[in-house]
Amino acid sequence: MSNQSLQAKQSSKTRFGVIGTGRITRRLVADLQSTDNVTVTAIASRARDRASWYANQYGIANAVEGYEALLQREDVDAVYISLPPSMHAEWAIAAAESGLHVLCEKPLALTADQAVSIDVACRSGGVRWLDATGWLHHPRTESFRDWIRSGRLGDIGHISAAVSFYQPFQSDDHRLDASLGGGCILDLGWYACGLVRFASLGMPLEVSADVVIRENVPQRLTAMLWLGSGVTATISCGYDTATRKWFEVAGSAASLICDDFTRPWPERATRCWIHDASGLVEGHEFEGCQERLMIARLVGEQALTEWQQNAIDTHLILDAITQSLDSGGARVPVRQTIG
Repeated sequence: MSNQSLQAKQSSKTRFGVIGTGRITRRLVADLQSTDNVTVTAIASRARDRASWYANQYGIANAVEGYEALLQREDVDAVYISLPPSMHAEWAIAAAESGLHVLCEKPLALTADQAVSIDVACRSGGVRWLDATGWLHHPRTESFRDWIRSGRLGDIGHISAAVSFYQPFQSDDHRLDASLGGGCILDLGWYACGLVRFASLGMPLEVSADVVIRENVPQRLTAMLWLGSGVTATISCGYDTATRKWFEVAGSAASLICDDFTRPWPERATRCWIHDASGLVEGHEFEGCQERLMIARLVGEQALTEWQQNAIDTHLILDAITQSLDSGGARVPVRQTIG
């Protein structure tokens, strides 16, 4: 397949092929289908019957048996990878080598080294990539960034993030299988560590972590992170507590608080609050579909370096958390770069 750039195809739609038929696929396929200048032309599974069933369910014209066969199709310009995390790097790299742009479910990979391998393959192939972490692309997030960088909160002292869902599993859910990258560390820790990376405008220097394991799968993660200039952070993630998706960025003048940063609550305004030192609360509401904005960004012309680096850095933090857990909760340094 020829390596066409998205910029050269401004007058036509970007044609996505979907690799995998996981739990989250339905929602993202709908977002792809409702994004301007994007269409979904094919979906692949390892079994043709499964691919056909999902193609019929999602209104996709072509069902494909096998992931490699989808990469070779002439009606596919980009792929959305919805596979267990253990398979992300393999198929993202294969897509890049086939000249296809890549939207990959989170976590991007299993480790920072794998994430960099994806980045290198995409750069070598002249294609674009993003991890499918929608909250980073919501207009609300631009306001988060502005408030933090402008000094509206004063000097940042502490960041807290909590992400949990109570037993959100189906019987064949990959999150129940550690060998597939399952467990709360990569699944939910991805959001919490990514929030710390985003809000701190830098990287943690050290981390210490503890985990609750059930049936050989991480069920609850708690971690402390130390950043520069005396800034600290705490994260809490788990499958054994009620739904939480909140953060607080606490500064010397005010705190920024959001209770649904990973994905806005349905049927409610997309919102956040600033609490100042006097007790006054300033509420803000926003509009926009973060997934469609993310997809539009991938198929557009804007540089993606900021979001790509955030993904790689998130993996560096998660690698350090894993190292701390392997060391019995020891305080360990965070690699600042690859290499």
